[in-house]
Amino acid sequence: MDSYDNGPSRRQVVGAAGIGLAAMAAPAVAQTGGGGGGGTGPAKISDPRNKYPKPPFKDQKQPWPGLQSKMDPVPDCGETSYKGSGRLAGRKALITGGDSGIGRSAAIAYAREGADVAINYYPSEESDAREVIDLIHREGRKGIAIPGDLRDAAFCRHLVDVAVKGLGGLDIVVNNAGRQQSQKSILDITDEAFDATMKTNIYAPFHIIKAALPHLPPGAVIIGTTSEQAYDPSEDLYDYAQTKAATMNYVKSLAKQLAPKGIRVVGIAPGPFWTPLQVSGGAQPEKLVKFGGTAPAGRPGQPAEIAGLFVRAAEDDGSYTTGNVLGAGGGQGQP
Repeated sequence: MDSYDNGPSRRQVVGAAGIGLAAMAAPAVAQTGGGGGGGTGPAKISDPRNKYPKPPFKDQKQPWPGLQSKMDPVPDCGETSYKGSGRLAGRKALITGGDSGIGRSAAIAYAREGADVAINYYPSEESDAREVIDLIHREGRKGIAIPGDLRDAAFCRHLVDVAVKGLGGLDIVVNNAGRQQSQKSILDITDEAFDATMKTNIYAPFHIIKAALPHLPPGAVIIGTTSEQAYDPSEDLYDYAQTKAATMNYVKSLAKQLAPKGIRVVGIAPGPFWTPLQVSGGAQPEKLVKFGGTAPAGRPGQPAEIAGLFVRAAEDDGSYTTGNVLGAGGGQGQP
């Protein structure tokens, strides 16, 4: 999920959310092709240096917010590779930015681990979102599509309400959607653009968490997607980087506040990952062609490579993990 710009009116957003809820289909009988676990024989391992494409990448640009289906190469979000084993059976998750990239990989993994999943995305990303909902339904799980603009506080509250009603509860909240627009100089960042980044990356999780808390039982978890940018900010991501530092901070603060209530808060910090965020304004053209090449791994990460961290953060066996940030940086950044 990418940035939020030039969004529809609140009336349009709420209407779109209603359409998304109506699109919820009854769970189908689980199919075995996509996510079943099991199998015998030795575990497969692979050389991480050569597992996925390396730069240079094709010079490409999409209008915001971008569709991963039009990227070259198309990101791997685990559509055919992620195998579940029931680690989240019966859980109920809301994921913002669940149509593409890292949020998509989390949604697929959660469904294959047995969870029902509601995803939020920007309305123009409907085609990517429909693919995710179809994959969720193939696992025999509920999949709810809720399009809308997270810059609208009222929509954030509405989003939680629709998810809770559609899923019959909520015990995993993943604040993943983010706005990233690269600018070489602070002088090139308009007031409107700065405001949009803050509202998407900082305000939206605030409103969503407030709305969700009354519904979260002990054992629930709130997950925030932070970034290596929180630790080692790039010169051209002035506004985005500081929001990711803020995300890391709220994870640590809120974990202390909610631990007495039995609710965990965990951060996930990706390094350079190949997602629509990059091709729709998140990276300068000269950096995009070489994207991920400076990481010790020699390439960017693919969303499928971080899905397991979202599962680990949410599963009940991780009950002592709170206030911590889990990372996947390809050898750079922290943690």
